[in-house]
Amino acid sequence: MPQPDLKSILHALLFVAEAPLSVQTLCEATGESADAVEIALHELQAELAERGAIQLVQLAGGYQLATKPEYAFYIARLLNPPQKRLSKAALETLAIIAYEQPITQAQIDALRGVDSSHTVRQLLARGLIQELGRKDAPGKPTLYGVTPQFLHYFGLNSLDELPEKPREES
Repeated sequence: MPQPDLKSILHALLFVAEAPLSVQTLCEATGESADAVEIALHELQAELAERGAIQLVQLAGGYQLATKPEYAFYIARLLNPPQKRLSKAALETLAIIAYEQPITQAQIDALRGVDSSHTVRQLLARGLIQELGRKDAPGKPTLYGVTPQFLHYFGLNSLDELPEKPREES
């Protein structure tokens, strides 16, 4: 049986992956160089763009297979996903963490003007934020930051794609 080509190998790896795979991870899995993997990824991306319902997208610092947007209606009808919208408080807290990270609970509360402990616990449980360590201050408060799941949830490749931080009014 002939050895599959790199593009086919990458297609298979991306098909079984539950999350975006970085070029480095794909290099380790295939034993190929980053240049070879990136060339094959771009060829696969172009090939998939021309036909079928699947596309190769760059997301959260890696690559992932996804259905093309024009099929979303049919997929939604099949899966009928439960609504898991983020509350206004959760979105506000997430924005503060994304723009100000690393940030403590007390700093979040000071910026929001309310206790955010429940919202922070919910965001931790959903995997959108994570503990980054402890601040070198009295009580050693926990520092929070966003996760790769945050990037995935909002369709971002990196935090650089966030809109420009709103300016404070004086």
